[in-house]
Amino acid sequence: MSSSQSRAQTRTTASFPPRPRQMGAVNWRGTWELYLKEVRRFLKVYLQTVAAPIVTTLLFLAIFSLALGRSVPESYHVSFIEFLAPGLIIMAMVQNAFANTSSSLTISKVQGNIVDILMPPLSAGELTAAYALGGMSRGIVVGVVVTPVMGLFVDLHLHNLFFILYHGIMASLMLSLLGVIGGIWADKFDHIAAVTNFVITPLSFLSGTFYTIDRLPENMQFLAHVNPFFYMIDGFRYGFIGHDDALPGIGIAVVGGTNLVLLAVAYTMFKTGYKLKA
Repeated sequence: MSSSQSRAQTRTTASFPPRPRQMGAVNWRGTWELYLKEVRRFLKVYLQTVAAPIVTTLLFLAIFSLALGRSVPESYHVSFIEFLAPGLIIMAMVQNAFANTSSSLTISKVQGNIVDILMPPLSAGELTAAYALGGMSRGIVVGVVVTPVMGLFVDLHLHNLFFILYHGIMASLMLSLLGVIGGIWADKFDHIAAVTNFVITPLSFLSGTFYTIDRLPENMQFLAHVNPFFYMIDGFRYGFIGHDDALPGIGIAVVGGTNLVLLAVAYTMFKTGYKLKA
């Protein structure tokens, strides 16, 4: 090939820049990569994100079994420890789901690299889905790991697998979405701590994790029934012991409806750039 032909071919090639990648209506590749980033983020420090919840959950089990195990009567024809175990499992799941999304977004905002997430061609729905699914995955992984370890110390029953899976997955998604909302709202880590201390912890401890709500005064029972945490724990426990404090269908509807509301709020915050865009 002559030099003139080579120069002509070079000019021809240079005149046609690379074509942009066609993504279609949904940027599946970008959403998947952001989701993988969130999953790799918590798996890289698995001793903190996966192993630590096992120790914490077993400590709660040991404290309650030693302090109250023999003094508390049976609940729904199972021992107090068998009643308690499902609540401890799902609490470990949801706490870690919340921690994953809230810490990820808050760290990105504090360090100033949130722009690296906002600049790629990802829509508000894709950002919401990637973060929410990442946090939900951490909650599920914690549940998958904690449950068999708990089974070494507690006789766990299997009454209805659907309720275990539904409430475990949907509860992890609920707190993951709440973490997205909290992470976007927070300007510093103190704000996330405030959400944890004044929202997550009270709703968790007043949800019937450690007791049956029929032992509460009537006005407190009403408050328990408007707490969505109560339904996710009650439905999850029903899958193990076969007894619940609320109708199973109501629990499914409340948990699902709460997730839809949180999803809409998180999507709107991403869509409007609330506290994300200078």
